[in-house]
Amino acid sequence: MDAEADESFRDFVANRSSALLKTAVLLSGGDRHAAEDLLQNALIKVAGRWNRVDEPEAYVRRILYRQQVSRWRLKWPRRELSVAEPPETSGAAPGTDASAAAELRVVMRGALARLTARQRTVLVLRYFEDLPEADVARLLGCTVGTVRSTTHRSLARLRTLAPELAALAPAAGEQLSSRDYSPVEVRP
Repeated sequence: MDAEADESFRDFVANRSSALLKTAVLLSGGDRHAAEDLLQNALIKVAGRWNRVDEPEAYVRRILYRQQVSRWRLKWPRRELSVAEPPETSGAAPGTDASAAAELRVVMRGALARLTARQRTVLVLRYFEDLPEADVARLLGCTVGTVRSTTHRSLARLRTLAPELAALAPAAGEQLSSRDYSPVEVRP
C-alpha cells in the first residue's frame, strides 16, 4: 500500500470504526470483545485490498456479516457475555427515562442473545441496518423468501421470549437510537 492509500485507509478507520463496531456488537449478540475481534479481522482483510475497493464501508460490512456466518458454523453458543460497565452507567437518550431505557436495553439484549445467530443477524440487518430484504438475502447468500420467513420466525420468537418489550417500547413518535442498544451483560 502506498503512502496515499495508507493515509486514506487510516482516515476511513478513524471516521467509520465506531459505526462499524456497533454493527459488529449487534451481530455478535452483545459481546463487545468478540465484536472488536470481528471488526479487526474485517479491517485486516480490507487493508490488503484497499486500492481495489470502490465502497469501503459496504465492503467491510459484507466481510463482517460473512465472518459472523462462518463463526456460527464453527462455534458453540456462549452462555454468558461480560462487559466493562453495568447497564446503569450507559447513557440514555436525552429526554427519556434513564431507568426505562436501561430496562429496555437489558430485556432486548437478553432476548436477542437467546435467538439463534442467524435469526439475530437477520433482525440486525433488517431493522438496525435498515437493509431491504433483497440486500439481506444477497449478503447472507440465501433467497428473499428465506429472509422473510426467518424474519417472521425471529420476531415471533422475540415476542415469545420477551413479551414485556411491547410494554417497554417507546411511546408513539419517540425513537431509540442505536446507542440505546449498547452492550450490556446478558445471561440467557
